[in-house]
Amino acid sequence: MNVAEANSGTGPVRDGHRFDQRRLEEWLGAHVEGYRGPLLVEQFRGGQSNPTYRLKTPDRTFVLRRKPPGPLLAGAHAVDREARVQQALASVGFPVPAIHGVCMDETVIGTAFYVMDCVPGRIIWDVTFPDVPREDRPAYFDAMNATQAGLHTVDFQAIGLGDFGRVGNYLERQIGRWRSQYLGDAEAGRDENIDRLLEWLPAHLPPGDETRVVHGDYRVDNMIFHPTRPAVVAVLDWELSTLGHPVVDFAYHLMMYRMPPTVVAGLRGADLPALNIPSEQEYVAAYCRRTGRERIDSLDYYVAFNLFRLAAICHGIKGRLLRGTASSANAAAYAAALPMLADLAWQQTVTMRR
Repeated sequence: MNVAEANSGTGPVRDGHRFDQRRLEEWLGAHVEGYRGPLLVEQFRGGQSNPTYRLKTPDRTFVLRRKPPGPLLAGAHAVDREARVQQALASVGFPVPAIHGVCMDETVIGTAFYVMDCVPGRIIWDVTFPDVPREDRPAYFDAMNATQAGLHTVDFQAIGLGDFGRVGNYLERQIGRWRSQYLGDAEAGRDENIDRLLEWLPAHLPPGDETRVVHGDYRVDNMIFHPTRPAVVAVLDWELSTLGHPVVDFAYHLMMYRMPPTVVAGLRGADLPALNIPSEQEYVAAYCRRTGRERIDSLDYYVAFNLFRLAAICHGIKGRLLRGTASSANAAAYAAALPMLADLAWQQTVTMRR
């Protein structure tokens, strides 16, 4: 699968994701300051969970994210939470798109949604940064690292997110959450390695806990880079954000070093010195310097957990695909990747036991 081709750009709104455009235009006119039609609606090809649309007007371009239509798992697709965390982080200068309005009235387009700025810049789908000069690549990795470290140093209480999630026992609760979603989606079937991980992970929880705002899906293709400079100008896709353990969040991002490039952006098998890309050890050290840590204990466990979690997310995509509510045009490829991801996660635990 060519990840970039499968996810880049926009196209016509797909079957099952259409809505009454006239109702949307009425809402935009009443709730988005300065809105003026006519309106052209296109759907982004990427996005595995919440359908995302580009709204083009003669003056401006916006982005709309909505809950998917059809039956949904309890607690999933909370677009109002996405908007809330972005508004709070914007108040301290963290790079997120400006939010223009949130609509919880499902009679407008059929589901809840929010509208935000369309931030100009570059979305990178290949984490080897093939279109960036070799000498500039370390600066792009440094920008990703610095942006996530900056998120993990935000005082969530001070920006009004003290109730954005529960404090403490983050890993235990996350394993329980994904266990419930996995077991609750009977249509998607079972996977032997996920079943093993559901037993092994809670039995080997590492000690220690911290609480910060966590993104939950921090990877290169969920960022917008400046058009010409190595700077992250916006972080996207906050559906999985909550209060949680920052190092677990960082380990999800770090999976890029251990993932093949076939499902999400990965560096496994790449010649990092030839590409002038920092090693995993160098990348971890940079994050530790920025967050005041000497080292990260239990890092391999955190990576194993995140691989399990990604496999569980793909299990959910498989279920939505079977029910006809999958948001992305390439959902079938993600569903097909489920066994490989679950195997990678289990193999990580095998390595830890050697």
